[in-house]
Amino acid sequence: MKHRFLMALPFVALAQTAAAQDDPIIHDAEYYILLAEHGEQWAEDDAAVEAELVKFREANGGKPPNIINVLIDDLGFGDMGIPELNALRGYETPNINDFSDEAMRLVRMYTEPSCTPTRVAQMTGRLPVRIGMGDTAVDIAGFGLPSSEVILPEVLKQAGYTTSHIGKWHMGDIAESWAMNNGFDYAQMAVHQQGQLTIFNDDAIFEGVSVAIDDYVPAYTIDSNFRPDASAMMTTIEAESGGPIREIRMAAGERWNAQKYNEMNQAFQDKAMEELVRLAGGEEPFFLQYWPLLPLDNTRAGRDGPQSPNGGLYADKMQLVDEWLGAMFDSMEELGVADNTIVVLMGDNGHFTKYSPQSGYTPMIFRGGKTDTTEGGVRTDAFIRWPSMIEADSLLNSIVHVSDMYTTLARFAGADQYIPRDRLVDGVDQSAAILFDDEQKARRDHVIIYSADKPKAIVKDQLKLKLPPPGENPIVAKFYNLYHDTREEYSVSTEVGAWGGQEFVRILARHLQRKELFPDTPPAFGMPYEGVENIRPETQAAVGAFLVRRDAPQQR
Repeated sequence: MKHRFLMALPFVALAQTAAAQDDPIIHDAEYYILLAEHGEQWAEDDAAVEAELVKFREANGGKPPNIINVLIDDLGFGDMGIPELNALRGYETPNINDFSDEAMRLVRMYTEPSCTPTRVAQMTGRLPVRIGMGDTAVDIAGFGLPSSEVILPEVLKQAGYTTSHIGKWHMGDIAESWAMNNGFDYAQMAVHQQGQLTIFNDDAIFEGVSVAIDDYVPAYTIDSNFRPDASAMMTTIEAESGGPIREIRMAAGERWNAQKYNEMNQAFQDKAMEELVRLAGGEEPFFLQYWPLLPLDNTRAGRDGPQSPNGGLYADKMQLVDEWLGAMFDSMEELGVADNTIVVLMGDNGHFTKYSPQSGYTPMIFRGGKTDTTEGGVRTDAFIRWPSMIEADSLLNSIVHVSDMYTTLARFAGADQYIPRDRLVDGVDQSAAILFDDEQKARRDHVIIYSADKPKAIVKDQLKLKLPPPGENPIVAKFYNLYHDTREEYSVSTEVGAWGGQEFVRILARHLQRKELFPDTPPAFGMPYEGVENIRPETQAAVGAFLVRRDAPQQR
C-alpha cells in the first residue's frame, strides 16, 4: 500500500535516488572527523567483516541471517540480564539472564528519552528531530512517520527478507505511518500506546491512575470532549501489506479495561510465536519484530501471572515478559533457527519514574528516567546474539546509538546498499566492533541528546555536557565524568570546561551546520484512522471532536 503515498513524489527524485545508491551513505559531521583519522583501518575492517559474512552465508545455504528484534518499554539499565541486580530488586528474569550469557551486552547503548523517538530512530536510522518525530503523542493526533522515510524492513525486503511486526508501534495514528504500509508483509499492532491502553482505561481511572478523566462533576463541564475516552480510540489493527486493515478484538459500544489490555498483550505474544513458526518454515530469510507493551501495566484489576517479592506493577509483569521471551527462545531451538538468527533485545528508554515506586522500578545505576536527558533516561539494557558470529557473554563498551542498529543490521543482512543516499543517516555501521568484540573498531564516540526538538546534552568519550541556556558561558556549564559519576551529581566544570567548553560547542556547531545542508522536515499529517474499514461509530465521533479542535484556530 505504500505506493499510494509515494505517488506524490517526483519521478525524477526517485530516479536520482536509485542512481546514487553506489555513493557512500551520508552521515553527520563528526563521522567524517573519525573517518579522516581511521579511514584506512575502517576499509580493512570492512573487508574483514565482509569475509566473515560470506563465510556465514556459505554455511547457511547462501542466505543471510534471520533477524528478530525485541524492543521493551521503559526499562532502566540493569533491569534484565544481571541476576545479582535482579536479586537486589526482588524479582527474576532467568530466561533473559541466560540469553545475556549467550549474547553481547552493548554496555553504552544510548536511546532517545521516550518511546516514539527511540522507535523512529531504530526504524529510520535517523534522529527523530529530523522528521518532526521527537516527541510522544498519547491520544488522537493526526500525524506520524512520513512514508518517504525508508525504514529497516523496507531495506531488508530489497534483500529478499520476509517481514512481520507484532505489538506496539507508536509512530502515528495515520495510515501513512503504519507498519503494514511501510515494508512489513504482515502487521498486528496497537495504534496508540499505554497512555490510552493502561493509564486512561476504565479500571485505571477507578484506581486513581488517571485523575479527572471520569471522576468529575458533569454539571460543571461544558466541553464534553476535553477528556479523552480511551474506549473510543482505535485499539489494535491487523493487515497484510496491501490488504484491508481492520480493528480487531474490539466491538462497537465495548469499553476498554484492564481485562482487554491483558487479553491484547497475550494475543500479541501468541501471534509472535505463531509468526515465528510460519516464518521459520519459509524459504526466505525473515525479519520478525516483536515490541511488547508489557511490562507497563498500571492497575491491580484482574492481575495474574508471576508474582515476586518485589510485588511492583511493572516488575511482576516483567517476569511475565521474561517467560514469554523464554518460550520464544525455546521455540527457536525447536524450529532449528537459533544458530542462523540474530536476536536484538533492548529497552527503549528509562523508567516511567512518575509511577515509581509502585511500579517496582526506580533508577539504580543512572539518574532519571523516561523523558529525561540524564543517563537514566537514555541508557538501557541492550543485547545482541548471533551464535558463532558474536562472542558469547561479551561486553562492548563503545558508545552505540539506537540508530546504529538500522545501519548495522542492514550490513549483517547484506542489505546496506539499499540504505538511502539522498538524506543524512545518523546511524553508523558498528558491525566490525560487534563482530570482532573490539572497542577500537567502533565508529562513534559521541551522541547529541535531544528533548523533542532541542539538543540538551552532548556525550563525548566519558564526558557529558549539559548544554547551558543561551548566553551562559560553556566554560562554566555542567560537565560530568560518567565513569566517575554515573548519576551526574558532581560537576567537573572547572577541570573540563577550560579546555572542553569550546570543543563541545564546536561539536554542536558542526551538527547545526550540517542541518543547514540537510534541513529538518515535518512529520506527515493526515486523517486519524483513515483506511480502517470497520471503524466504530464512537471512534468516528472522537475523530470528529479532534477535527473541531484542530480547525478551531482557522475559524472566522
